[in-house]
Amino acid sequence: MAVQDIIVIGASAGGVEALRVLVQDLPRDLPAAVFVVIHIGQRASVLPQILTESGRLPAIHPTDRQQIQKGMIYVAPPYQHLLIEHGHVHLSYAPKENRTRPAINPLFRSAALAYGPRVAGVLLTGLLDDGVSGLWDVKRHGGVAVVQDPKEAVYPSMPYNAIEHVRVDHIVKLSEIPSLLFNLSVSEHVTTQPEAQSMSRRVSDITCPDCRGTLWEEQKGSMTDYVCRVGHAYSTLGMADHHKDTEEKALWAAAVALEEGAAIDDRLAPQLGEWYKDQAQARRDQASILKDMIRKLRVNETVHQFERSSSDGDSQSDPA
Repeated sequence: MAVQDIIVIGASAGGVEALRVLVQDLPRDLPAAVFVVIHIGQRASVLPQILTESGRLPAIHPTDRQQIQKGMIYVAPPYQHLLIEHGHVHLSYAPKENRTRPAINPLFRSAALAYGPRVAGVLLTGLLDDGVSGLWDVKRHGGVAVVQDPKEAVYPSMPYNAIEHVRVDHIVKLSEIPSLLFNLSVSEHVTTQPEAQSMSRRVSDITCPDCRGTLWEEQKGSMTDYVCRVGHAYSTLGMADHHKDTEEKALWAAAVALEEGAAIDDRLAPQLGEWYKDQAQARRDQASILKDMIRKLRVNETVHQFERSSSDGDSQSDPA
């Protein structure tokens, strides 16, 4: 028997408005502490002020090792991971996860390790599969998994992927989440035993897009996470998204090198002959082919993303 008095909430695209709606109906006497991560990166954040003005609970950016109190909302500050330890929070400049700091997964993972069945993990609107691995850890340690109904989410990808990969306990509309969280925090109920889900780890043949270090593949149920030796971490969709940028940078660098080589050959041609003039033109032609290839790759990716989002929307609107 347990109550969920540690509530962790993750959101990405569309998350500010979703959080405003959620906190409006959280009661002043909520017997739980609430922790929020939204992907803000290094940008200055006024999210605590927004949430305080939107609801009944005070919201703050905590300081490192600040004591946890019930009836408070703790918001991850810019450029720091928000972690939970027994009785207090910890702010960390550890490596980015899915290209962002603060990130959702570290919050969820640390809460699950510290408080197990007392944790309720909530995933709201967002892109890709951010937070899904962390929600899996919440369930693995006996906590409760709550997901916003993807049919109403502004960006349904995060909720949709959570439902695909995690044994979610509650799929509910945003307006229903506050009452659900209150009920979870006040009523003892039978919680699921920590789930003995399969985990395995092996060296990958892919290198880290951020630091080029060796990546480990961590299999978590039906998901694969990638973690490098210094701690950069990616979900499968996060890795694919980041690697597209790595590919593009490498191709643009090659195009620049070819155009610079052509410029050097042009300078040599008057003294050393027509061969250098021909080489300069050949390099310019090769650079043009590369640049055209990069543009076509991006067009194809845009079309694919549109078709995929349309397909996801159709599948979510039709339960069959």
